Amino acid sequence: MLGVMLGCCYCGFALPQTEKRKERKEERKERKEERKEERKERKEERKEERKERKERKEERKKRKEERKERKEERKERKEERKKRKERN
Repeated sequence: MLGVMLGCCYCGFALPQTEKRKERKEERKERKEERKEERKERKEERKEERKERKERKEERKKRKEERKERKEERKERKEERKKRKERN
């Protein structure tokens, strides 16, 4: 009880320390909530970034595959022309 009610000259009057303690406790609680929200936001941001990177990677892969296919098609057409030319 003395820890909570530190008084002036034993009269029992509660000094403002208890209020200060309550304020500090409330501030700690608020900071904890803020940090929790910040962590949550950062987590969401990282999740979005991963998603975007994955999408870009898929796009690059798709373009690469398309280029490869076009290259193969050109090569095939070239060979066909060459064969036709040889026959004639």
